[in-house]
Amino acid sequence: MLTDIEIASKIIPQPITKIAEKLGIPTESVEPYGLKKAKVNYTKINPKAKLILVSAITPTPAGEGKTTVSIGLTDALSRIGKNACVCIREPSLGPVFGVKGGAAGGGYAQVIPMEEINLHFTGDIHAISAANNLLAAMLDNHIHQGNELRIHPKKIALKRCIDLNDRALRNIVVGLGGPTDGQVRDDGFYITAASEVMAILCLASNIEDLKTRLGNILVAYNYDGGPVYARDLKAENALAILLREAFKPNLVQTLEGTPAFVHGGPFANIAHGCNSVIATKTAMTFSDYVVTEAGFGADLGAEKFLDIKCRQNNLSPSCVVIVATVRALKMHGGVSKTNLATPNAEAVRKGCENLKKHLENITLNFRLTAVVAINRFEADTNEEIEIVKQACLSLGVKAEITEVFLHGGAGGEALAHEVVKLCENNKNPEIEFLYDLSDSIDTKITKICVKNYGAGKVTFSPKARNDISKITEMGYGNLPVVIAKTQYSFSEDPTLVGRPSGFEINIREVQLRSGSHFVVAIAGDIMLMPGLPKIPAANNMILNADGSISGLS
Repeated sequence: MLTDIEIASKIIPQPITKIAEKLGIPTESVEPYGLKKAKVNYTKINPKAKLILVSAITPTPAGEGKTTVSIGLTDALSRIGKNACVCIREPSLGPVFGVKGGAAGGGYAQVIPMEEINLHFTGDIHAISAANNLLAAMLDNHIHQGNELRIHPKKIALKRCIDLNDRALRNIVVGLGGPTDGQVRDDGFYITAASEVMAILCLASNIEDLKTRLGNILVAYNYDGGPVYARDLKAENALAILLREAFKPNLVQTLEGTPAFVHGGPFANIAHGCNSVIATKTAMTFSDYVVTEAGFGADLGAEKFLDIKCRQNNLSPSCVVIVATVRALKMHGGVSKTNLATPNAEAVRKGCENLKKHLENITLNFRLTAVVAINRFEADTNEEIEIVKQACLSLGVKAEITEVFLHGGAGGEALAHEVVKLCENNKNPEIEFLYDLSDSIDTKITKICVKNYGAGKVTFSPKARNDISKITEMGYGNLPVVIAKTQYSFSEDPTLVGRPSGFEINIREVQLRSGSHFVVAIAGDIMLMPGLPKIPAANNMILNADGSISGLS
């Protein structure tokens, strides 16, 4: 079987100007980056499309294929005659060279140019890193140059960032050396996907909104305990200048020539997990059906997509697709990764409890319409698939088999027809949010953990309690909440697979993101700077003599 990069390399992409013409984007709004990709600079945005959210069960090492299904579903919608477009996030170099690999789909459901999208692309994420680190440099320079704002060196809220997994950068000391080398202080790095600048770029609706949000970034506290913002350093315009090109959505295409926007890349386990608002709304202006994804399982990505992105931008999906595989459900049913090819109906039945919890969250908590995409593998038996279908039907939800990895859009037509039917029957979707913005911060956190995860108890460390009190006193108690936790379980313990219940979640820290308009509650041992595995994916990549790449997937 061909690898993803081998499949992608055999496709001759259409000129990106032709892809833009398919959508009807005015020529003057298309800024080609070579022949295969372009920036779209369109300001008369008027979203009208049906929005389809693709999420998934709790991820496992067996894989679920959420991005692959998102792309394949969009190709399938195009095949059945719909004006469709897909919106996904940009891959981070952290996972590309770490564990996960690329994030451009797989098999015959990919966006191209695959290798460019996975490696640097149009430079957006590097621009975000540069903007964040310019702000850090201006902060340290202000302290060095006399510290007019009386910034307390031990109360710095801003971290530097880099688009790599590097555990050695989690905690560092800066300013070592002589008197001209700056203030000695503790510092650290986040991965760029977890930086507030990334969140701001993905949530801003226009340039003025971008500048305002950048200026509102909390960078530190002064000696009196008062907040110091980026605007106090007069940094917002410089940051926005660095982000000017990065803010424009990237237009590419699928293997089948369907338009695709790939823009922004916050993770859903440590950030809000959605592609940019500007890309989504641009796609919704020029398409009739827009497929977008939210990171990791529905407990993380979908919840944040709905409670934050949709709430802030008056969006509502007409249909939610939950992706599941028999293999992954077996793992949630207790089967080891080495035994997934062996039929095991009982393990599938047990693992379906994880799927049912995600469906209950979408249909009962958020009151939205859902369909399940069974991403079929060759070893799946008819009995196992029927168990999944019946589990879904018990909640009034239909499940459709998809084989887009092997067959592209042709393998997703049944799902596409069901999605269209659900969208047409749901003309005015309304989200019932998990919490009210007027709820206290700890109440919002508790509602997410209890209603969405199934926790029995939520506790707060003394630091988290102090953080909440400080954030509330500053006037930010009405912001929505991002919970940073492991993606591998509803709980904070990655080993608790399936559908655990009655567990305790401990919030150890709460951070203010005043520019992106949310607070981050950190649960368990989750890190905002991941580390590389023992054998990183980088070890298996080869640059061949002809300039082609092997081992990138």
